[in-house]
Amino acid sequence: MSERSEIVPPPAEHAGTPPVPPPAARIATSRTHHGHTFDDPYEWMRDKDDAAVIAHLQAENAYTEAATSHLAPLRERIFDEIRSRTLETDMSVPVRAHGYWYFARSIEGQQYGVRCRVPIASEEDWTPPRVEPGTTLPGEEVLFDANVEAEGHEFFSLGSFDVSRDGRRILFGTDVTGDERYLLRVRDLASGETLADEIANTAAGADFSPDGESILYTTLDDAWRPDTLWRHVLGTDSAADMQLFHEPDERFWLGAGFTRSERYLVISVGSSTTSEVHLLDADDLEGEPRVVWPRAEGVEYGIDHAVIDGRDVLLVLHNDRALDFELVAVDAAAPQGARRVLIPHTPGVRLLDVDAFRDWGVAEYRRDGLTRLAILDYAGGALSEIDFDEPLFTVGAAGNPEWAQPLIRLGYASFVSPSTVFDYDVAAERLLRRKQQAVLGGYDPADYAQARVWAPAGDGTRVPVSLVWKRSFGTPGSPDAVPGGAGPRPLHLYGYGSYEHSIDPGFSIARLSSLDRGVVFAVAHVRGGGEMGRQWYEDGKLGFKRNTFTDFVDVARHLIDAGYTSPDRLVAEGGSAGGLLMGAVANLAPELFAGILAEVPFVDALTTILDPSLPLTVIEWEEWGDPLHDADVYEYMRGYTPYENVRADATYPRILAETSLNDTRVSYVEPAKWVARLREVGADALLKCEMVAGHGGVSGRYNAWRERAFELAWLFDVLGLADADAPAAPEVAA
Repeated sequence: MSERSEIVPPPAEHAGTPPVPPPAARIATSRTHHGHTFDDPYEWMRDKDDAAVIAHLQAENAYTEAATSHLAPLRERIFDEIRSRTLETDMSVPVRAHGYWYFARSIEGQQYGVRCRVPIASEEDWTPPRVEPGTTLPGEEVLFDANVEAEGHEFFSLGSFDVSRDGRRILFGTDVTGDERYLLRVRDLASGETLADEIANTAAGADFSPDGESILYTTLDDAWRPDTLWRHVLGTDSAADMQLFHEPDERFWLGAGFTRSERYLVISVGSSTTSEVHLLDADDLEGEPRVVWPRAEGVEYGIDHAVIDGRDVLLVLHNDRALDFELVAVDAAAPQGARRVLIPHTPGVRLLDVDAFRDWGVAEYRRDGLTRLAILDYAGGALSEIDFDEPLFTVGAAGNPEWAQPLIRLGYASFVSPSTVFDYDVAAERLLRRKQQAVLGGYDPADYAQARVWAPAGDGTRVPVSLVWKRSFGTPGSPDAVPGGAGPRPLHLYGYGSYEHSIDPGFSIARLSSLDRGVVFAVAHVRGGGEMGRQWYEDGKLGFKRNTFTDFVDVARHLIDAGYTSPDRLVAEGGSAGGLLMGAVANLAPELFAGILAEVPFVDALTTILDPSLPLTVIEWEEWGDPLHDADVYEYMRGYTPYENVRADATYPRILAETSLNDTRVSYVEPAKWVARLREVGADALLKCEMVAGHGGVSGRYNAWRERAFELAWLFDVLGLADADAPAAPEVAA
């Protein structure tokens, strides 16, 4: 534990006695909006510079450690299970770019990856090299060892990394606190010297210019919003850096990057509902950016550069009178002119992205709740979809930096198929499997099953639910579910439901520790996510936000009523906005759950969204509404925000809330206040706060495994599965 958080051990004289939750002082504080006053006695916890706040968080950590100390052996077993199934010394599939194969190594015993490269054999070399663990490729060069850079730091995160096109230099942006502000530096690869160029407080995602002589980076405002794009010329004082673009609207984020063709610098600004793109010629970065389409409220779009019939065109993916988006081609020199439709809008088929290459494009979209990928023919707009034979899967294009490459690199996974890297040969129309994630210990995908069921919501909407389980325990919900007849299964139900973010099928080694103990893992694809298209998202935001919460409750009820599980065998989990979901369902239907795991939970949503001085608040108004200026929004949010709606008349399930002191997205204060309030009404609630970490929790793979082992041990304890190692499954026909 000491490697992840500062924990004050309980006094020795208390050894063997039940731990006592730390008292939380009540200090009268109130806020008044729209004629309503809310009394908030725990708002004092917001000041993390206050020694009393730090002392309280440390006391909460000590209490959580004491209350879960009986699970320490189980945590260690789970950690060992994860580690024993993981190939610790491994390498990624190399990606070709600018005359080199780039890849990353993981090494047993080391927390972080090592970035390496080798030269390509020839221009016709498109087969990535293979290497066995413990061996080195001819000509292999270490570019960046994150283990070396992280020495002396409890937390380490890499937010930017790029190699100059000539291969001579790297840039890297590091964060050692978790606040997502990165120190940007440059290193000469031949000499190993770190140059004098150093830029503090940058956002993630800096790039070299195509000529390698300057760096493009963004900085953040006081609300952690990337708002300004800069150009730094190597060898000059950063104080003289040139501002290329500034976005004054507090609703809009800024990002920038070069097209794959290296023809343009694309400057994208956008809120959650509106976007605008500006272009600069890559060879004239000091020119005046020109807008592609002027921003129009409610219109989102993005662009890529293609050359079709010898003409520079922009591929524009947009939702102008096209809810699920369409793709058009426009003249790069006159983008506001005529539009040629390449992929028409199809209701229910959500176009997600289009990547342009020299000879064709790659379209990613979502149909029937699953991701799809197809090759786009520029001439006629025909789509050639790549088929996969599992009922549930996730596929996406990644690692494709070259403009004229003949192959497309794909990532693929399902709940039962480990993460797999393919190259798709476009001309031959065939998949080439390059690598599948190794799972040690004799893993066999045939031992596990996945399925999708549909749960009826209160308004008649059918909500998709994904399930995965180990076959030898029987099919969930069927009479053979347990030895001797029908019976409920322990079930772990996950949900998110915001920002059009989809929880797609994916493989997890850590999840095997649950499945092998007979736990069924389920995902409730509730409204507010993007699984079923843009309308699915629209029906779970703003004034329809309650649909997210009631969908999850209805899914839980369906799984109980259909015999999959029972309230005493059901644990729910969600993080960030999914943590808001956890807090809301705890208030709505506490009787349905034995436990709730809430990670970095957004449980004091109204307080946060009322304060525009806090990070990200103004941006968030388009997702949740603006309660500061709109009384109706205030009343609506007041009706569901978890902290304000903790019920004195409810018997809550066991709750574990996890947070990080330096989280800039969801402040630690939200779960800290929530836990204090829950304890007022008698809830068994625990708070675990990482004292050096951010929104993503701890850094380093071993630390992450220990963190997940902590969570799973608590979950198994709630489900009554804490007493033994993963048991041998009963032999029951599936």
